[in-house]
Amino acid sequence: MKISLEHISKRFQRHWIFKEVSHEFAAPGAYAILGPNGSGKSTLLRIIAGMQAASKGKIQHLNNGKVLEQNKLFEYVSFCAPGMDIVEELTLTEFLDFHFSFKKALNNLSVKEIIEITGLKQAADKPIGDYSSGMKQRVKLAQAIFADTPLLLLDEPCSNLDQQGVDQYRSWIETYAQNRLVIVASNDVREYYFCKEHISIEDYK
Repeated sequence: MKISLEHISKRFQRHWIFKEVSHEFAAPGAYAILGPNGSGKSTLLRIIAGMQAASKGKIQHLNNGKVLEQNKLFEYVSFCAPGMDIVEELTLTEFLDFHFSFKKALNNLSVKEIIEITGLKQAADKPIGDYSSGMKQRVKLAQAIFADTPLLLLDEPCSNLDQQGVDQYRSWIETYAQNRLVIVASNDVREYYFCKEHISIEDYK
């Protein structure tokens, strides 16, 4: 997987969030987009994911040298953000069954095995709406990390996690993200400690 950003800029009304971001991301590799809250790092991550359009510039996604069409990009991308919606009326088992019905699970893991790995087996048949904020964040991380996609995008992945959850996140990254293209938007070193290259959004104001 390879992603090229050429002069990407984003404006909300008359205010430019960032300007002229040009960068190349290639797998296997881990990159961190850094900046304070409200700086635009999450917006840039959504643009990379194809979830939001840039105001100016060009972005290209390639997989095995082939340019990916925007309407098929979701097949190659896993995304996790603290504000993303999950279907809270479903149980964890129902939600993961649904999610992995349209995305292949990494390493051919079964939903049962994924639930075991998350440590949420005791709550597997409870509605996600009854979960704590930390449990919900683990579900969001699991649906992203355990999907067999070449691109993994993580926005503040340790939000709402206690130390045990942070340790679990580190274990998952070290076990399941080694050969992928991983991009983390963060201002917390615990979330991007493994990223070899850092991009500061403040350099593009």
